[in-house]
This record gives sequence, C-alpha cells and structure tokens, in this order.
Amino acid sequence: MKDEKEQQQKAYNKYVKEVTPTHNLAANMAKAFVTGGIICVIGQFILNIAKGYGLDQDSAGGWCSMLLVLLSVILTGLNIYPSLANWGGAGALVPITGFANGVAAPAIEFQKEGQVFGIGCKIFTIAGPVILYGIFTSWVLGLIYWFLKMAGMF
Repeated sequence: MKDEKEQQQKAYNKYVKEVTPTHNLAANMAKAFVTGGIICVIGQFILNIAKGYGLDQDSAGGWCSMLLVLLSVILTGLNIYPSLANWGGAGALVPITGFANGVAAPAIEFQKEGQVFGIGCKIFTIAGPVILYGIFTSWVLGLIYWFLKMAGMF
C-alpha cells in the first residue's frame, strides 16, 4: 500500500514537472523591455509629429495619449493586443496602452450580454479597482496636504 502511494506520488510529481511551464527571467525581462520600448517609441513619434504641426507640449501629450489609447483599443478589438501582452508581459501591461486594454477587453468580451448587464456591469472589472483606489489615494493625500497647509507646514 505504501509503495503504491509512493509510486502515485512520483508519477504525479513527474506529471507536474512536465506540464509546469518554465520561465527564463532574463528573457522575460528583455521581452518586457523591448515591448515597453516600442510602445514608448511609438508615443514619442506621435509626440514629435504633433509638435511638428505646431502644438505645444501639453496639447501634443494629450493627442499622444488619446492616440495610444485608441490604438490599444483597436488592437484589443482585433485580438492582437492580448498576444502582444502575453509575449511582452509587463512591457505591454504597464503603460497607458495596458490600462486601455484592461478597460476595453471586458467590454468586448461581455457585449453579447447587452449594454447594461454586459458592457455596463463588466467594463471596469479589471480597471475599476485601479480607478477606485487611485482616486481614493489622491483624496487622502490631498486631505493630508490640506491639513499640513492649514498647520503652516507648507
């Protein structure tokens, strides 16, 4: 009985070893660096073009952000961005394009359930906590700043 259990355990451990994906940290970091770098180069290209049309830095930055979000949503809709994010890891998920993908993907996935119960309920499943805690943290920090300013520390 004990031998049989050990055999099963060995067979299970062998199976787990076979199906567990191996990760190469250096390769994953290089992929993330390249992916994030390409996104940044595209952003810089958009920024330079916008400045070339006579826009100031703030307006050019706004157009750059909007176009990167639009490009990300289009690539998400065409099911290209998930493959890019799978290959590039954090390099594709950290920039503004990853956030746009996080909002667009649930909307696209749940559109068949309707406007209210599909898109309306599920659109912020990934990005919602980021928005919520970002706004809450800003509010708390603003409150602390206000108290410190009232106390004459700023």
